[in-house]
Amino acid sequence: MTSPVPEQFRPWLEQFLQYLRYERAYSAKTLETYQLQLCAVINQLPADCAGWGAITTPQLQQHILWCRASLKPRSLALRVAALRSLYRYLLQQRLVSDNPAALIKVPKINKLLPKNLDVDQMSRLLDLDAAEDDLATRDQAIMELFYSSGLRLEELVNANIADIDWSERLIRVRGKGNKQRILPVGKLAAQALQRWLAVRPAYVAADADALFLSRQKTRISARHVRQRVALWGQRQGLDQQVHPHMLRHSFASHVLESSGDLRAVQEMLGHANLSTTQVYTHLDFQHLAKVYDAAHPRAKKQ
Repeated sequence: MTSPVPEQFRPWLEQFLQYLRYERAYSAKTLETYQLQLCAVINQLPADCAGWGAITTPQLQQHILWCRASLKPRSLALRVAALRSLYRYLLQQRLVSDNPAALIKVPKINKLLPKNLDVDQMSRLLDLDAAEDDLATRDQAIMELFYSSGLRLEELVNANIADIDWSERLIRVRGKGNKQRILPVGKLAAQALQRWLAVRPAYVAADADALFLSRQKTRISARHVRQRVALWGQRQGLDQQVHPHMLRHSFASHVLESSGDLRAVQEMLGHANLSTTQVYTHLDFQHLAKVYDAAHPRAKKQ
Protein backbone atom coordinates (compact mmCIF):
# COMPACT_ATOMS: atom_id res chain seq x y z
CA MET A 1 0.00 0.00 0.00
CA THR A 2 1.31 3.45 -0.87
CA SER A 3 1.07 6.17 1.75
CA PRO A 4 -1.36 9.03 1.06
CA VAL A 5 0.06 11.62 -1.33
CA PRO A 6 0.17 15.14 0.18
CA GLU A 7 -2.36 17.45 -1.42
CA GLN A 8 0.25 19.77 -2.93
CA PHE A 9 1.75 16.87 -4.92
CA ARG A 10 -1.39 14.91 -5.81
CA PRO A 11 -2.93 16.73 -8.85
CA TRP A 12 0.19 16.80 -11.03
CA LEU A 13 1.13 13.24 -10.05
CA GLU A 14 -2.34 12.01 -11.03
CA GLN A 15 -2.15 13.86 -14.35
CA PHE A 16 1.26 12.29 -15.05
CA LEU A 17 0.03 8.77 -14.29
CA GLN A 18 -3.04 9.31 -16.49
CA TYR A 19 -0.71 10.44 -19.29
CA LEU A 20 1.39 7.29 -18.92
CA ARG A 21 -1.70 5.10 -18.88
CA TYR A 22 -3.71 6.53 -21.76
CA GLU A 23 -1.14 8.17 -24.04
CA ARG A 24 1.91 5.98 -23.47
CA ALA A 25 -0.12 2.79 -22.85
CA TYR A 26 1.99 1.77 -19.84
CA SER A 27 0.91 -1.32 -17.95
CA ALA A 28 -0.73 -1.16 -14.52
CA LYS A 29 2.43 -2.67 -13.00
CA THR A 30 4.61 0.07 -14.49
CA LEU A 31 2.23 2.77 -13.26
CA GLU A 32 2.36 1.30 -9.76
CA THR A 33 6.16 1.25 -9.89
CA TYR A 34 6.36 4.90 -10.97
CA GLN A 35 3.96 5.96 -8.23
CA LEU A 36 5.92 4.06 -5.57
CA GLN A 37 9.20 5.63 -6.69
CA LEU A 38 7.82 9.17 -6.74
CA CYS A 39 6.04 8.77 -3.42
CA ALA A 40 9.33 7.61 -1.88
CA VAL A 41 10.86 10.91 -2.99
CA ILE A 42 7.96 12.90 -1.54
CA ASN A 43 8.34 11.17 1.82
CA GLN A 44 11.93 12.39 2.13
CA LEU A 45 11.18 16.04 1.35
CA PRO A 46 10.57 18.71 4.01
CA ALA A 47 6.95 18.75 5.17
CA ASP A 48 6.56 22.38 4.09
CA CYS A 49 7.61 21.74 0.46
CA ALA A 50 5.03 23.47 -1.73
CA GLY A 51 4.92 20.83 -4.49
CA TRP A 52 6.75 19.52 -7.55
CA GLY A 53 7.52 23.01 -8.81
CA ALA A 54 9.25 23.94 -5.55
CA ILE A 55 11.70 21.00 -5.50
CA THR A 56 15.31 21.99 -6.19
CA THR A 57 18.20 20.09 -7.72
CA PRO A 58 20.17 20.11 -4.41
CA GLN A 59 17.17 18.53 -2.65
CA LEU A 60 17.01 15.72 -5.20
CA GLN A 61 20.78 15.26 -5.08
CA GLN A 62 20.57 14.96 -1.30
CA HIS A 63 17.78 12.41 -1.65
CA ILE A 64 19.78 10.30 -4.12
CA LEU A 65 22.83 10.51 -1.86
CA TRP A 66 20.73 9.22 1.02
CA CYS A 67 19.33 6.42 -1.18
CA ARG A 68 22.78 5.15 -2.17
CA ALA A 69 23.13 3.53 1.25
CA SER A 70 19.83 1.65 1.04
CA LEU A 71 19.11 1.01 -2.65
CA LYS A 72 20.82 -1.16 -5.20
CA PRO A 73 22.10 0.65 -8.32
CA ARG A 74 19.23 -0.69 -10.44
CA SER A 75 16.60 0.56 -7.97
CA LEU A 76 18.38 3.90 -7.72
CA ALA A 77 18.40 4.25 -11.50
CA LEU A 78 14.67 3.44 -11.58
CA ARG A 79 13.93 6.22 -9.10
CA VAL A 80 15.90 8.76 -11.12
CA ALA A 81 14.21 7.60 -14.33
CA ALA A 82 10.79 8.15 -12.73
CA LEU A 83 11.79 11.66 -11.65
CA ARG A 84 13.16 12.56 -15.07
CA SER A 85 10.06 11.24 -16.81
CA LEU A 86 7.79 13.19 -14.48
CA TYR A 87 9.62 16.47 -15.00
CA ARG A 88 9.78 16.02 -18.78
CA TYR A 89 6.00 15.74 -18.70
CA LEU A 90 5.61 18.76 -16.41
CA LEU A 91 7.85 20.81 -18.71
CA GLN A 92 5.83 19.78 -21.77
CA GLN A 93 2.68 20.87 -19.99
CA ARG A 94 4.37 24.12 -18.88
CA LEU A 95 3.61 23.35 -15.27
CA VAL A 96 7.25 23.91 -14.26
CA SER A 97 9.95 26.12 -15.76
CA ASP A 98 12.97 23.85 -15.23
CA ASN A 99 13.88 20.22 -14.61
CA PRO A 100 15.64 19.73 -11.26
CA ALA A 101 16.23 16.04 -12.09
CA ALA A 102 18.10 16.72 -15.33
CA LEU A 103 21.57 16.89 -13.76
CA ILE A 104 21.24 14.00 -11.31
CA LYS A 105 23.73 11.22 -11.98
CA VAL A 106 23.45 7.59 -10.95
CA PRO A 107 25.97 4.75 -11.13
CA LYS A 108 26.13 2.87 -14.40
CA ILE A 109 24.39 -0.49 -14.27
CA ASN A 110 25.99 -3.58 -15.69
CA LYS A 111 23.27 -5.00 -17.88
CA LEU A 112 22.49 -8.57 -16.91
CA LEU A 113 22.26 -10.95 -19.81
CA PRO A 114 18.89 -12.69 -19.73
CA LYS A 115 19.06 -16.45 -19.53
CA ASN A 116 17.70 -18.59 -22.29
CA LEU A 117 16.92 -22.26 -22.85
CA ASP A 118 18.85 -24.18 -25.45
CA VAL A 119 17.04 -25.94 -28.29
CA ASP A 120 16.89 -29.28 -26.47
CA GLN A 121 15.47 -27.66 -23.32
CA MET A 122 12.86 -25.81 -25.36
CA SER A 123 11.85 -29.05 -27.06
CA ARG A 124 11.48 -30.75 -23.68
CA LEU A 125 9.37 -27.88 -22.31
CA LEU A 126 7.03 -27.82 -25.31
CA ASP A 127 6.73 -31.60 -25.61
CA LEU A 128 3.99 -31.84 -23.00
CA ASP A 129 0.91 -34.01 -22.95
CA ALA A 130 -1.60 -31.40 -24.07
CA ALA A 131 -4.35 -34.03 -24.07
CA GLU A 132 -4.14 -33.97 -20.27
CA ASP A 133 -6.83 -31.27 -20.06
CA ASP A 134 -8.04 -28.10 -21.75
CA LEU A 135 -5.73 -25.87 -19.72
CA ALA A 136 -2.71 -27.93 -20.73
CA THR A 137 -3.81 -27.41 -24.35
CA ARG A 138 -4.03 -23.68 -23.70
CA ASP A 139 -0.65 -23.58 -21.95
CA GLN A 140 1.06 -25.40 -24.77
CA ALA A 141 -0.36 -22.86 -27.25
CA ILE A 142 0.85 -20.00 -25.03
CA MET A 143 4.39 -21.33 -24.79
CA GLU A 144 4.55 -22.25 -28.47
CA LEU A 145 3.48 -18.71 -29.37
CA PHE A 146 6.07 -17.16 -27.05
CA TYR A 147 8.83 -19.23 -28.63
CA SER A 148 7.53 -18.97 -32.18
CA SER A 149 7.07 -15.22 -32.32
CA GLY A 150 8.98 -13.66 -29.41
CA LEU A 151 6.02 -11.87 -27.84
CA ARG A 152 6.30 -9.86 -24.66
CA LEU A 153 4.12 -11.06 -21.80
CA GLU A 154 1.76 -8.07 -22.02
CA GLU A 155 1.48 -8.54 -25.78
CA LEU A 156 0.40 -12.13 -25.32
CA VAL A 157 -2.25 -11.50 -22.66
CA ASN A 158 -3.66 -8.60 -24.70
CA ALA A 159 -3.85 -10.62 -27.93
CA ASN A 160 -7.26 -11.15 -29.51
CA ILE A 161 -8.46 -13.84 -31.91
CA ALA A 162 -8.92 -11.21 -34.61
CA ASP A 163 -5.21 -10.37 -34.42
CA ILE A 164 -4.29 -13.64 -36.13
CA ASP A 165 -4.14 -13.92 -39.93
CA TRP A 166 -4.50 -17.67 -40.41
CA SER A 167 -3.95 -17.65 -44.17
CA GLU A 168 -0.54 -15.97 -43.84
CA ARG A 169 0.23 -17.32 -40.36
CA LEU A 170 0.83 -13.86 -38.87
CA ILE A 171 -0.16 -12.17 -35.63
CA ARG A 172 -0.56 -8.45 -34.96
CA VAL A 173 0.61 -7.40 -31.50
CA ARG A 174 0.47 -4.12 -29.60
CA GLY A 175 3.80 -3.42 -27.91
CA LYS A 176 5.22 -0.67 -25.74
CA GLY A 177 3.72 2.75 -26.39
CA ASN A 178 0.84 0.98 -28.16
CA LYS A 179 3.07 0.44 -31.21
CA GLN A 180 1.89 -2.37 -33.46
CA ARG A 181 3.97 -4.88 -35.37
CA ILE A 182 3.27 -8.00 -37.40
CA LEU A 183 5.01 -11.26 -36.47
CA PRO A 184 5.19 -14.68 -38.12
CA VAL A 185 3.60 -17.65 -36.37
CA GLY A 186 5.42 -20.94 -36.79
CA LYS A 187 3.67 -24.07 -38.04
CA LEU A 188 3.78 -25.89 -34.69
CA ALA A 189 2.56 -22.78 -32.87
CA ALA A 190 -0.33 -22.43 -35.33
CA GLN A 191 -1.28 -26.07 -34.79
CA ALA A 192 -1.16 -25.61 -31.00
CA LEU A 193 -3.36 -22.52 -31.30
CA GLN A 194 -5.90 -24.42 -33.40
CA ARG A 195 -6.09 -27.16 -30.77
CA TRP A 196 -6.71 -24.51 -28.10
CA LEU A 197 -9.38 -22.78 -30.18
CA ALA A 198 -11.19 -26.12 -30.52
CA VAL A 199 -11.74 -26.25 -26.71
CA ARG A 200 -11.82 -22.49 -26.05
CA PRO A 201 -15.64 -22.05 -26.50
CA ALA A 202 -16.19 -23.68 -23.10
CA TYR A 203 -14.31 -20.75 -21.48
CA VAL A 204 -15.95 -17.84 -23.32
CA ALA A 205 -18.00 -15.39 -21.29
CA ALA A 206 -17.71 -11.60 -21.17
CA ASP A 207 -14.43 -11.14 -23.05
CA ALA A 208 -15.19 -13.07 -26.22
CA ASP A 209 -12.34 -11.40 -28.14
CA ALA A 210 -9.45 -12.55 -25.92
CA LEU A 211 -7.20 -15.17 -27.48
CA PHE A 212 -6.36 -16.79 -24.14
CA LEU A 213 -8.92 -17.26 -21.36
CA SER A 214 -8.73 -18.54 -17.81
CA ARG A 215 -10.74 -21.13 -15.92
CA GLN A 216 -12.77 -18.19 -14.56
CA LYS A 217 -13.79 -17.37 -18.17
CA THR A 218 -11.92 -14.06 -18.21
CA ARG A 219 -8.90 -12.87 -20.18
CA ILE A 220 -5.85 -14.59 -18.77
CA SER A 221 -3.66 -12.37 -16.57
CA ALA A 222 0.10 -11.85 -16.80
CA ARG A 223 0.51 -13.25 -13.30
CA HIS A 224 -1.33 -16.43 -14.22
CA VAL A 225 0.78 -16.90 -17.34
CA ARG A 226 3.95 -16.60 -15.24
CA GLN A 227 2.65 -19.19 -12.81
CA ARG A 228 1.67 -21.66 -15.53
CA VAL A 229 4.96 -21.33 -17.44
CA ALA A 230 6.93 -21.87 -14.22
CA LEU A 231 4.75 -24.88 -13.40
CA TRP A 232 5.42 -26.52 -16.76
CA GLY A 233 9.13 -25.89 -16.37
CA GLN A 234 9.02 -27.94 -13.17
CA ARG A 235 6.78 -30.64 -14.62
CA GLN A 236 9.00 -31.08 -17.66
CA GLY A 237 12.07 -31.56 -15.49
CA LEU A 238 14.03 -28.42 -16.36
CA ASP A 239 16.73 -27.56 -13.85
CA GLN A 240 15.97 -23.82 -13.75
CA GLN A 241 12.94 -21.63 -13.19
CA VAL A 242 11.22 -20.87 -16.48
CA HIS A 243 9.39 -17.60 -17.12
CA PRO A 244 7.86 -15.91 -20.19
CA HIS A 245 10.79 -13.55 -20.74
CA MET A 246 13.08 -16.57 -20.96
CA LEU A 247 10.98 -17.96 -23.83
CA ARG A 248 11.13 -14.60 -25.64
CA HIS A 249 14.88 -14.49 -25.17
CA SER A 250 15.26 -18.08 -26.36
CA PHE A 251 13.34 -17.16 -29.51
CA ALA A 252 15.66 -14.21 -30.18
CA SER A 253 18.84 -16.15 -29.42
CA HIS A 254 17.97 -19.12 -31.60
CA VAL A 255 16.85 -16.99 -34.57
CA LEU A 256 20.01 -14.89 -34.33
CA GLU A 257 22.26 -17.93 -34.06
CA SER A 258 20.70 -19.43 -37.17
CA SER A 259 20.39 -16.30 -39.30
CA GLY A 260 22.95 -13.81 -38.01
CA ASP A 261 20.43 -11.10 -38.98
CA LEU A 262 20.49 -8.71 -36.05
CA ARG A 263 18.22 -6.15 -37.73
CA ALA A 264 15.51 -8.73 -38.38
CA VAL A 265 15.62 -9.86 -34.76
CA GLN A 266 15.40 -6.22 -33.65
CA GLU A 267 12.27 -5.73 -35.75
CA MET A 268 10.62 -8.89 -34.46
CA LEU A 269 11.36 -8.03 -30.85
CA GLY A 270 10.06 -4.48 -31.29
CA HIS A 271 13.22 -2.81 -29.99
CA ALA A 272 13.64 0.86 -30.82
CA ASN A 273 17.44 0.67 -30.53
CA LEU A 274 19.80 -1.93 -31.94
CA SER A 275 21.92 -1.75 -28.78
CA THR A 276 19.00 -3.18 -26.79
CA THR A 277 18.87 -6.17 -29.11
CA GLN A 278 22.62 -6.74 -28.82
CA VAL A 279 22.40 -7.05 -25.04
CA TYR A 280 19.15 -8.97 -25.12
CA THR A 281 20.57 -11.65 -27.37
CA HIS A 282 23.96 -11.76 -25.63
CA LEU A 283 25.63 -10.84 -28.92
CA ASP A 284 29.37 -10.34 -28.41
CA PHE A 285 31.87 -8.34 -30.39
CA GLN A 286 33.48 -11.51 -31.72
CA HIS A 287 30.21 -12.38 -33.45
CA LEU A 288 29.90 -8.83 -34.78
CA ALA A 289 33.43 -9.07 -36.15
CA LYS A 290 32.58 -12.30 -37.98
CA VAL A 291 29.48 -10.71 -39.52
CA TYR A 292 31.54 -7.69 -40.55
CA ASP A 293 34.32 -9.78 -42.06
CA ALA A 294 31.86 -11.88 -44.04
CA ALA A 295 29.71 -9.00 -45.28
CA HIS A 296 31.79 -5.83 -45.76
CA PRO A 297 33.53 -5.51 -49.18
CA ARG A 298 36.60 -3.86 -47.61
CA ALA A 299 36.76 -6.02 -44.49
CA LYS A 300 39.38 -8.40 -45.90
CA LYS A 301 42.71 -7.53 -47.38
CA GLN A 302 42.88 -8.07 -51.11
